[in-house]
Amino acid sequence: MRVLSKVYMQTIEPKQLWKEALNEIEMNVSPANFSTWFKQTHIIKEEDGVIYLGVQNTFVKEWLMVKYNKLILKSIRNSFEGVRNVEYIITKDVPSGEANVQKIEPVLTNEQFPLHDLYINKEDNLNPRYTFDSFIVGSFNDLAYAASQAVINKPGVAHNPFVVYGQTGLGKTHLIQSTGNQLKKNGAMVFYTSSEKFSLDYASSVLNNQRHAFKEKYRKYDVFIMDDIQFLSKKEGTQEELFHLFNELYENNKQIIFSSDKHHNYIPNVEDRLKTRFSQGITVDIAQPDYESRLMILNTKLKAYSIAVPDDILDYIATNITGSIRELEGILNTISCHAELHKKPLQISDIKEIVRSNARPKKTLDIKEVTKIVSDFYHLDDGVIYKKTRRKEIVKPRQILMYLLREDFGTSFPLIGQKLGGRDHTTVIHACEKIKNDIKKDSVLVQELEQLRTML
Repeated sequence: MRVLSKVYMQTIEPKQLWKEALNEIEMNVSPANFSTWFKQTHIIKEEDGVIYLGVQNTFVKEWLMVKYNKLILKSIRNSFEGVRNVEYIITKDVPSGEANVQKIEPVLTNEQFPLHDLYINKEDNLNPRYTFDSFIVGSFNDLAYAASQAVINKPGVAHNPFVVYGQTGLGKTHLIQSTGNQLKKNGAMVFYTSSEKFSLDYASSVLNNQRHAFKEKYRKYDVFIMDDIQFLSKKEGTQEELFHLFNELYENNKQIIFSSDKHHNYIPNVEDRLKTRFSQGITVDIAQPDYESRLMILNTKLKAYSIAVPDDILDYIATNITGSIRELEGILNTISCHAELHKKPLQISDIKEIVRSNARPKKTLDIKEVTKIVSDFYHLDDGVIYKKTRRKEIVKPRQILMYLLREDFGTSFPLIGQKLGGRDHTTVIHACEKIKNDIKKDSVLVQELEQLRTML
């Protein structure tokens, strides 16, 4: 396996590099997708381990970044080591395979970031594009946002550590990096890393007998941010080092920030003493956005596109795409590309087809099955949850059941009320709102919902 370098790029035509990568990519995507997204791409240059890939417009750029970046990077790395990232630059239309790195200059448009903004800072690993200016706040993440602002105002004091968790694609990395960038702007020395990179760094220090240097490296920062702590599972040596680093930073009032895809108490094979440290500050979750939040996200993201999307289409998308922010962005990218390629307004029938092709399969449990799981969890006898009673031990599980049916399964308010004892839909709305509000202040309820969702 050869190491890609500037020398290699200057002496060998880039088309050979990209041809090999395209051969692998073609085997992993449909012919239609390959023709649509990859036909007019070409390599502009390689610099410091970054491949700059030329694309013909903003739509292709965004789609490759969102949908195919991992595949592209993997395909290039399979042929050439040393490539750490791929960046996408809009250029004049140059046929694939005929680009010459010596004569192509990227053509920047107003829709692009300046090149220096595309770089992740090598000193602190922060991405300058993650800021609160582009962070959307809604009911699904307002508590996490409020906690981040408290951290910014009183780092090392207000909430330490600050732990945020939630499913992938909901904006955790955006939030913690935006927090880091703002603290950096305020003068703090910040360092961002993932648990995987931290673990690799630790393993390297052991192999090279440089453990002391490893320890000292992280202790000099005012703010330490670690993403994806769920990958600490079973890594005893890494956990040991993180435990001692945590103590050192905490005792010196340095701000510590973590993210995870689940509450740390439910990460298996992590030492209890480390979980205790995670619990010393504030732990908040980012939930899946509700309908109103999804609609707000769509309207906000739509400002970046040069197309008009009618309200009925936005309503359809917000109703049927119930997962992550990333999924909503993906749908908008697809709609934009279709509008650009076909040069005509999209109809609701087109949108339905796009949503069907791109939406995640919905959970298929029926209401009876969900009801049984919730009843068993709270040790209720069969059928008691349907009864019209105000006993607290029954009312709370029933409200949680209504909330889960609405938020996780998209069941309509009237249908939930009908199936749960013939209740009015306003009762269901009230129950869902109550659980939403209680989540913000009741950590036990948050953990119960997390367990129930795992069982579902």
